[in-house]
Amino acid sequence: MNEMELMMHLHLNNDRQGPGSEEMTRLALDIARVDKATCYRMADLGCGTGAQTLTLAQELQGEIVAVDLFETFLEKMQERIHNAHLKASVTSLAASIDHLPFAEGEFDIIWSEGAVYNIGFRKGAGYWKNFLKEGGILAVSELSWTTGSRPNELEQFWKEAYPEVDTVSNKIRVLEDLGYKVLGHFILPEYCWMENYYLPLLERHPSFMKEFGHLEVARNIVSMDKQEVDFYKQYKDYYSYGFYIAQKM
Repeated sequence: MNEMELMMHLHLNNDRQGPGSEEMTRLALDIARVDKATCYRMADLGCGTGAQTLTLAQELQGEIVAVDLFETFLEKMQERIHNAHLKASVTSLAASIDHLPFAEGEFDIIWSEGAVYNIGFRKGAGYWKNFLKEGGILAVSELSWTTGSRPNELEQFWKEAYPEVDTVSNKIRVLEDLGYKVLGHFILPEYCWMENYYLPLLERHPSFMKEFGHLEVARNIVSMDKQEVDFYKQYKDYYSYGFYIAQKM
């Protein structure tokens, strides 16, 4: 079993596969100033097991295409929405977020929480713009420095893990360079990391290790998770996810 498959097993039964919350998804919708009486065609890219998909479908009318690489995540997402009271319909698509089968200008809204790092912020925002209508909304959360300088140990850790980590102002500049109008942004608060993501992940480690601990790659995954959590606890004042809401012009 490879690293990606093991990470899928580790995250499958958690509500979220990255930092976030229902409140933050709704805040992004408020900043986007969407009309909740209008029917939209939307894509949720890198949806995971669908935490934000569910919120979007409860808040907005229309159609949502929920996209993830792992069919198992999509099956879990469908279970979650099956008995929920939704305004929008949801269909799932197993695909890579950097190789999408959509038509140019197909969507009113493209949403992606905590997934663009898989292909890089500039590449993702630029590529996904092709699928937005004129005036369409891009809403994406992305790892961002929240200060102009930071400890060397922290910077080295994240530069190795994700070289595109950058300041909020530089992330906004990327969107502007790509031809977006930035409507707003905000930083995810601590509870989105600790209560909603890291603590459930740490609670999953013992059963994961019981099942896969004989594999070195599984032990490495758990070790890296713990290091990442320790770094967040120590350096949370220097970074978070920035949530960026922009409009195609």
